[in-house]
Amino acid sequence: MEALVKRNGFTPLVSTGFLPTTNTFFDDFLSRDLMEMTGPNFATLGTNLPSVNLKETDKKIEIELAAPGLKKEDFKIEIDNNMLTISSEKEEEKEETSKKENYYRKEFSYQSFSRSFNLPDYTDENHINANYKDGILHVDIAKKEGGKKKTAKTIAIK
Repeated sequence: MEALVKRNGFTPLVSTGFLPTTNTFFDDFLSRDLMEMTGPNFATLGTNLPSVNLKETDKKIEIELAAPGLKKEDFKIEIDNNMLTISSEKEEEKEETSKKENYYRKEFSYQSFSRSFNLPDYTDENHINANYKDGILHVDIAKKEGGKKKTAKTIAIK
């Protein structure tokens, strides 16, 4: 007797009889919805965007970007027309061989991301500082002298 069990949109055949069931790499891989870029399935592939904290004080705007495992040389920070872009590309290649045990393994990985932020007109593009410490990229953007955030106001509808 066999039963069907539906899991994540994939319907594997589950045996309730003589043979035990095992979960294989292909079952896990095929059961993912790979086109869902925002859900947990995409994150399990290791390609999610780093988290960001934004903070504004009277003198500056602070950005904290969580990116553990990288080096400061892995980041690229650009500003163009009030658009600040933080990006990173990292490529790794590992190789193992053993003539005694008769094996050869070569693995490579590629990791990249890009985050962009529209900066307000009152920021000073000439005074941006960045440092990377303990897995966090800190970017401080100074405000122009006399530059203040405009206060929000409600517009009456006539």
